[in-house]
Order: sequence, then C-alpha cells, then structure tokens
Amino acid sequence: MNKLTTITFLAALFLMVQPLPAQVDYPAPSPLAKLHQKVGVTDVKVEYSRPAKKGRTLFVDVESFGQMWRTGANASTKISFSDDVTIEGKAVPAGQYAIYSIPGETEWSIMLYKDLALGGNIGGYDEANELIRVKVQSQQLPIEIENFTIDIGNITNNGAVISFQWGNHWVPINMTVDTDSKVMAQIERAMKNPMASVGNNYSQAANYYYQNGKDLDKALEWMSKAIEINPNAFWNIQTKARILAKMENYKEAINTAKQSLEVAKAAPNDFGYIESNQKLIAEWGNK
Repeated sequence: MNKLTTITFLAALFLMVQPLPAQVDYPAPSPLAKLHQKVGVTDVKVEYSRPAKKGRTLFVDVESFGQMWRTGANASTKISFSDDVTIEGKAVPAGQYAIYSIPGETEWSIMLYKDLALGGNIGGYDEANELIRVKVQSQQLPIEIENFTIDIGNITNNGAVISFQWGNHWVPINMTVDTDSKVMAQIERAMKNPMASVGNNYSQAANYYYQNGKDLDKALEWMSKAIEINPNAFWNIQTKARILAKMENYKEAINTAKQSLEVAKAAPNDFGYIESNQKLIAEWGNK
C-alpha cells in the first residue's frame, strides 16, 4: 500500500468512526395524540393530530364552515371499535375508519370513511367510501380550547359521547354499544365451566345480575356460593343483603347485613362497610 492510498484509507476510516449528527426532536405544530377508552366491554381508540388555534378565528382564518375537513391535522384522524356500535342511531361494524366532517355554525356533518389513506386530500374524497354520515348540533363552550381535542365522555355500560372541542365549539356525537348481550354470553360460558368457582366468577355474575335487573333468584344463588368460597368477604355478604332487600325480603336482608357487619368488625380494615351496614339495617328496619 503506497503512501497516498494509506492516507486515503485512514481518512475514510476516520469519517466512518465519527458519530453522526444527532437527530433533533423538534416540537410538532400539531402534535399526535392517541386515545383509548373502554365503553362497556368495547374498546374505542382514536389517533389524530391536534392543530392549535394560535390566535386565529376558527373556521374563518383556519378551516371554513361548509367545507370538508379532515377533523384534525396531518394524516387522517382515525377511530376504531373492537365491536359493532351505533353512531347517532346508525350501525357501524367493528373496524377502523377515518373521520371527516363539514363544520357548520350550528350543525356539523360527521362522516366515517373507509379509505384510511386519503388524509387531507379532500379533492379525492369519494362518497362511495363513506360508511355513514350523520348530522349533529354544535354547542358553545364557556371557555376557549387552544388545541383541537377529541374526547370520549358521559360513559355508561351502554354508550358514551364522542366530542370535538376547539375554540369555544363543542360537537357531541352519541355512541351506543351492546354490552349486555356480550356480558350475558360470557356469564353463561363461565358458569358452565367446571372451574367457575375459581376467581370471582360467582360474585361478579351475581353483582351484574343485581345491578342490571336480571334474575334475582339466580343472583342470590351465585352470591351465596361466593360466600361459601370466601366467608370473610363482608362486601359479598352485604351485596347478598342488598339482593334480598331488592326481593323485598327485608327480614333476611337485615339478618344478612348484621352478618356482614360482624365480619367487617373483625377485619383489619372495614373500608367503610361497618357504617354502610348500620345504615342499611336502620333503613330496612323501617320497611
């Protein structure tokens, strides 16, 4: 190897071992957000980018009333459902969809779109790819929201409200889910399993029946089995008392609440069950 070749080789080697410039992590003008919310037994996930108001007049300086919007920034805003749901009364199969909208001063059109790759290319929007289109009323917030926000609130076992919030605009969208049939099918399978006594199957099934107006005789049977498995579970004994009271068997409800009270007194921590049992005994004594 001659001198020139050696110098060239060493120079190349020097460049190879030098650290590359660090990638700068700049803040995004419209940062990415991900939302995961359980509604009943259904998973709802949202992924979107959040533009900021930055002193602009919404739907005048940025976006426009009456014009289609990707409902966020950058890539298309996406929402997914693990089970079939209904949006404003319209059926939506389980799956992932892009959200597009047409904002209005008092009313918005909301579309779920099957082409996830469209992004902000509104010119390529094809109504044939629409799954649903609904209209909802917008409302005014008493405060200003700087960044566009998608929220899932007012959650119950059977539904929730998906809302868009930006500036002082609040756009609620009603969603319902079919929780009961799924839970009932799971309970049926669990109770047929020879290992049904493992874990809290009996107590959880009894609680679900009690809280949702199901067969109270079956709820009482299952809770009694749960207490046989764990006689120190004063919380289960109290629930058995509540089931009896709901069946208007107040004499047995009081006796069972007294049993829960005594077990709770013997526990290191009663978690408030001593007081709640005393209140129930007094309440049912007047029935």
